[in-house]
Parts: sequence; C-alpha cells; structure tokens
Amino acid sequence: MSSTRKYRSPLREAQAHETREKILSAATELLSHNPFGDFSVDEIAAAAGVERRTVFRHFSNKEALLDALWDFVNEQLAAQPRPSSFDELVSGPRTAFPAFDRNAGLMRASLHTPAGQAMRLRAVPARREAFRSCLAEKLAQVPAKEAEKIEALAHLLYSAGAWETLKDYAEMDGETAGEAASWAIETLVDAVITRAKS
Repeated sequence: MSSTRKYRSPLREAQAHETREKILSAATELLSHNPFGDFSVDEIAAAAGVERRTVFRHFSNKEALLDALWDFVNEQLAAQPRPSSFDELVSGPRTAFPAFDRNAGLMRASLHTPAGQAMRLRAVPARREAFRSCLAEKLAQVPAKEAEKIEALAHLLYSAGAWETLKDYAEMDGETAGEAASWAIETLVDAVITRAKS
C-alpha cells in the first residue's frame, strides 16, 4: 500500500504569504484613513486588489481576519500587547505610545470603529491572562481584591485609550505619555506592595 506525499511548493507558499500580507495591509490602510468608520470584506478585497473569495481563502471569516489584523498591527507598531514579564509590562507604554503617535489614525480607528473595537475585544482574554501572569509574583502578598484593582489599572494605563486621553487632554506626545503611564504602573505596584507589608 503506497502513501502519497503532499508536494509543498516554496514559491506557492511565498505567494500565499504575500497575498495574506497584502490583505492585512489593505485592512490596516482602511482603518488608518477612516478612523471613525468601518470596513467590509468586499472593501478589503478591493483595496488589496484581490477577489472576495481570496480573502476567505486566507481567513475563514471576518473574526479570523480581525484576530490576524490585531497581531499584524502590533507587529507593525513593534508593540507588545501581551507582555511576558513585569519589566515588559512596565516598559510597554514607553515603547508603544511613541509608535501610536506615528500611527495615530490606525490607533484611533482601533478605539472608535466597530471593526477596531471587535479586533481589540477579541484579544482581551489573552491580554488579561498575560497581565495577570506578569503581576502574579509581585502581588503575591497583596490581598486578592487589591491585586485585581492593580491589574485593571495596569490595563487602563497600558492601552491605546490612555495614550489618546493623555494626547488629547494633557497635550502630551507619545514619548511623554508613555513615560507617564509606565511611571504610574510602577508607582502603583510599589505602593500597594509597601502597604501590604506594613
């Protein structure tokens, strides 16, 4: 009984990767240029110069596209939405907020469009778990209710919403806003640990 081996074409794989990137880039551009609107799969296909069915060949549905788009956006921004250590969590806004400035339209779209909000909300469970893990050791001696508050505040401070508020209301640039948010996370954690020890 013979078994057939599936042939893998490096050229075909490279073309598929290129098409996938083109689709994600088109979705990113649509969000960037219309930060208060929404987009359809048809609009993404047209912007990418591909057929609608090609989009669905790479992404099974719009939700799968949004999941991939969030990772793609964060790669472009060199942002780490799911930090893997306390140091990464603290330094995150310092790195991310200046990149948000350079991609302001896209960041506002991620906050204010239905597609952007859906993209962000789908990433919440993994992000919440990452933050909890980063803070677990530091907050081990802190009462659970206080630890939950610190975790929630860390989410707030290390977010596009915090960047936008500091930019619009405090007139801070991304670098200054990032420093302020990182400082606030570290200060809050230190304060609650000190209080727990006293």
